[in-house]
Amino acid sequence: MRVEIWSDIACPWCYVGKARFEKALAAFPHRDEVEVVHRSFELDPGRAKGDAQPVITMLTKKYGMSEAQAQAGEDNLGAQAGAEGLDYRTRGRDHGNTFDMHRLLHLAKAHGRQDELIQILYRANFAEERSVFTEGEERLVELAVEAGLDADAVRGVLADPTAYADEVRADEREAAELGANGVPFFVLDRTYGVSGAQPAEVFTQALAQAWGERSPLTLVDQGPAEACGPDGCAVPQQG
Repeated sequence: MRVEIWSDIACPWCYVGKARFEKALAAFPHRDEVEVVHRSFELDPGRAKGDAQPVITMLTKKYGMSEAQAQAGEDNLGAQAGAEGLDYRTRGRDHGNTFDMHRLLHLAKAHGRQDELIQILYRANFAEERSVFTEGEERLVELAVEAGLDADAVRGVLADPTAYADEVRADEREAAELGANGVPFFVLDRTYGVSGAQPAEVFTQALAQAWGERSPLTLVDQGPAEACGPDGCAVPQQG
């Protein structure tokens, strides 16, 4: 079974939702038969590269709330993250364009290191003092290398703005086609969708339901025919 997760590194609920989903997955009896794929979704695609601002400032401008309301929201998120065993800085974080990070996640997917990189990017953005938006591309190189990627390959992607750009845009178009207008958005076997950072129990139920309702293989034309199997291939005998 495949689970696809649309998310953004700048999305705190994606950070929390991933932890809740993984708690459910860890207890799922068929967890070793579940493939998890991370898909791209930008919360702020129109923001220019390098244009970073404090999270509190972004929240007050985007949602029209006061600084006190924005800070209360961050404090609540910090408590929710802490309940999942996650570190979360409720003061001093910034916000910016995540397109390059999504391109690197597609590079990581090609090398089987996608889950490692997305978790490292989440940690760097939500738990560490150093910014993933203002310290330049070498900061992203450092994090990608920590995830197991080759530094030169990472620099090559960052130097070429077209590298994996089509893959990011394809993910975003697909999200729109599936009706996802926010993240995190979980799709199980292209049959069930779960929107938001739901409690682990919801993911447990969704995994069990999606697994139980998988369509069995239907064979067409079950008459005798030559085939190869574990014991080799049958050789037709001449009459």
